[in-house]
Amino acid sequence: MKKLLLGTILLALVIAVPVPAMAGVDINVGIALPPPIEFRAAPDVIVMPDTDDVYVAPDVDVDIYFWNGFWWRNWEGRWYRSHDYNRGWGYYNTVPTFYFDIDPGWRGHYRNHDWYGHRWNYERIRHDQLQHNWNTWHRDRHWERQGTWGIQGYKPRPQHERQELRRQREEQYQKRPEVQKHEQQRQQKDKQDEQQDKKKMKQQKQQDQQDEQQDKKQMKQEKQKDKQDQQQDKKQMKQEKQKDKQDQQQDKKQMKQEKQKDKQDQQQDKKQMKQEKQKDKQDQQQDKKQMKQEKQKDKQDQQQDKKQQKKEGQAGEDKGPDDKGQR
Repeated sequence: MKKLLLGTILLALVIAVPVPAMAGVDINVGIALPPPIEFRAAPDVIVMPDTDDVYVAPDVDVDIYFWNGFWWRNWEGRWYRSHDYNRGWGYYNTVPTFYFDIDPGWRGHYRNHDWYGHRWNYERIRHDQLQHNWNTWHRDRHWERQGTWGIQGYKPRPQHERQELRRQREEQYQKRPEVQKHEQQRQQKDKQDEQQDKKKMKQQKQQDQQDEQQDKKQMKQEKQKDKQDQQQDKKQMKQEKQKDKQDQQQDKKQMKQEKQKDKQDQQQDKKQMKQEKQKDKQDQQQDKKQMKQEKQKDKQDQQQDKKQQKKEGQAGEDKGPDDKGQR
């Protein structure tokens, strides 16, 4: 989690600070800013001979330059730049590349209208003209095509001579006390930053080791938990298997009991049916016997009736003559 947070912060810094600015601007805090310059009006500028479109403000007591869309100034061996001539200065952690093309005695040449024995009819450029045209002049190589920067009969220095002058001016610049002091401070600061970085790296390494140990511990705990879960699952599966087996045995036992009960019920039904059949047979026999008895009784009754009728018939015959005599 901490690694992710650190990566997010670094990514935010990369996105927030443009790449060209990050190439020279020191984002560290604690760098002193130069004192403000008093301007009664926006400064006029002139273009410097033998430079790549470097402008200077001759009416300002301190050296202030315009180049590549920025205003530049040097203070106590440190360089600063801004998009505005009177505010917004930011520390620039190296010497701008244009600086060693500038002649250190340019102010004297400017005051005397003379550039190494040639009349210098420089052109004063208003601030609004500069802001409106500098990019077009640079893109169209306006001053390079003009070639003499307003210097009569002047031939631009050859490239190798300009390179030698740059080298000499850089050596002289490095010998300045304020530059050496700043370089010492910068080296001390770089050393402190390096130590701080090492300390941070050590802390980060320790933190990474702690995180790694914590991750290992967590992984071990998770592995143990997984093992316990697997054992618990196996135990549960075994219990479920045993229960299934018991349920199957119980089902078999129950099926056997039901089968036995069905068999008993069938036997009972058969027995009952047999008993009912025997009872029906007995009832039939009883009915037959009763019918036979009734038939015999009817026969006896008929015989008795016939016998009675016969008796009555005989008795009537015996009474017959007497009755005739009396009549």
